Amino acid sequence: MWNGMMPAVTTKFKEDGSLDAAEMERCIGLQMDAGNAGVIVCGTLGEGSMLSQDERIDVLKIAKGACGDKPVLLTVNEAGTREACELAARANKAGADGLMIVPSPIYHTDRQETLDNLNTITQAGDLPVMIYSNRVAYRVDVTPEMMMELAKDDRFVAIKESSDDIRRTTEIINACGDRYKVFTGVDNLGLEALAMGADGWVSGVSIAFPEENQRIYDLFRAGRMEEAREIYRWLRPLLDLDVSTALVQQIKLAEAIAVGSTEHVRAPRKPLVGEHRAWVEKVIRDQIACRPDLSKYALAA
Repeated sequence: MWNGMMPAVTTKFKEDGSLDAAEMERCIGLQMDAGNAGVIVCGTLGEGSMLSQDERIDVLKIAKGACGDKPVLLTVNEAGTREACELAARANKAGADGLMIVPSPIYHTDRQETLDNLNTITQAGDLPVMIYSNRVAYRVDVTPEMMMELAKDDRFVAIKESSDDIRRTTEIINACGDRYKVFTGVDNLGLEALAMGADGWVSGVSIAFPEENQRIYDLFRAGRMEEAREIYRWLRPLLDLDVSTALVQQIKLAEAIAVGSTEHVRAPRKPLVGEHRAWVEKVIRDQIACRPDLSKYALAA
C-alpha cells in the first residue's frame, strides 16, 4: 500500500456543479489500468476544501468502487480539529484505507499545536495516516524532528513531502531511518526524490498521463535510470503545471485534452481563458506531439 505511484485525483463535476460519478470512475480506472498503486481523493487537486463532508464521503465511495482492491486515501483538510475528527471518523466507517492529513490549512499552528492536531485527528480516524507536510502552500512545516515525535503512534506510516526542497527527503531518511514511507508530493521533483530514496510519488499530472508516469517509476525500480530519465525529461514541461496556484484548472485542462475528460471546477475557481489557457494548451499539445513510444521501454512481465 505504501509504495509506488499514488496519484491525487481530481474531483469530476457535471455542468450543474454536482458530482460526476461516472466520469470519476472512468478516470480513476485509467490510473488502475496503468498500474498505479492506489489513489488519494479530495486533496488540493481534488478540490476537497470546496466539497461538503457528505460529498467527500461520496467521492471516497466512488473511488473505492473504481479501485477494486487497491487502496484509497481520503484527505482530511479541515480548518478546525473538531471538524477534521468528524471527517476522519466518517472516512473510517465509509471504508477508507487510510487518511492523508493536512496539519492546519488556515491557522498556522505552532509546533505543539501541530503535533496535538495530528494526534487527535489520527485517534478519531483510527486508520493508517500519511502526513502531508507542505510548508509552501499551508505554511505549517512538519519537520523530521516532529515526525520522530509522532512516530510513537504506529498509525502514522507515511509522509507526503512537499517542501519543494529535494534535500528534505534525505533529511527525513537520516532522521527517521525506515520508520516512514516517504512520498514526494512535488511533480517536478518526482524522479529526483525517487533517486534520493523516496518510496513513492503522489502525482498530479499523471492523472492525464498515467502510463508515462507509471513507466518512469517502474523503470527506476528496475534499475533502468537512463530510460526513466528520458521519459521524465519529456514529461517535465507538463509536470510544471502541477506547481502553480492554478494547478487544478491546468491539470483538468490536461485531462480534457489527453484523456477526453471535463474541465468543470467549483467556484470561485473558473476554467482557464485567454492567454493563460492558450499557453497551457500549447504546453500540453506540444508534448503530446512528441510523446515517447512506450513500447521502446518495455518491462519484463
